[in-house]
Amino acid sequence: MQKVTVLCVGKLKEPFYIQAVSEYQKRLSRHCKLEIVELPEQKLGDDPSAAEIEQGLQKEAAMIEEKLPKGGVLIAMCVEGKELSSVQLSQKMQEFASRGASQLTFLIGSSFGLHPSVKAKADFKLSVSPMTFPHHLFRVMLLEQIYRAYQIENGTKYHK
Repeated sequence: MQKVTVLCVGKLKEPFYIQAVSEYQKRLSRHCKLEIVELPEQKLGDDPSAAEIEQGLQKEAAMIEEKLPKGGVLIAMCVEGKELSSVQLSQKMQEFASRGASQLTFLIGSSFGLHPSVKAKADFKLSVSPMTFPHHLFRVMLLEQIYRAYQIENGTKYHK
């Protein structure tokens, strides 16, 4: 069974996001071994300078590096990544599996994104939209798309 890690900068606090994530964890347990790893977001002021943002992203990058699973495929979620349909995401995940990747790691950065050093290590950069979403909502959206990808692969009626 494939292992999927969702490595997130930022912790869920709102009960409705926690409930939604829990639901997708339950659904995904039939398809993969899911692990969600939360890292603390660096606290920056209301109007941080470019240098403060850079410093915060560097600190987050160091924490990410410590928690990245060894081996497997790293997929960085970033606006400059490639946009895929749900079917294409399913195909991409199947492609990684067929190349022997038993571990997929999806990386969600903080509200300021991901440090370029982390993006450079990614095997694939994925964007879901040029729109901006709250990071906590995006975590739910990503889990739903991962679940949908497995449903597409298995030919169920979930994906219409």
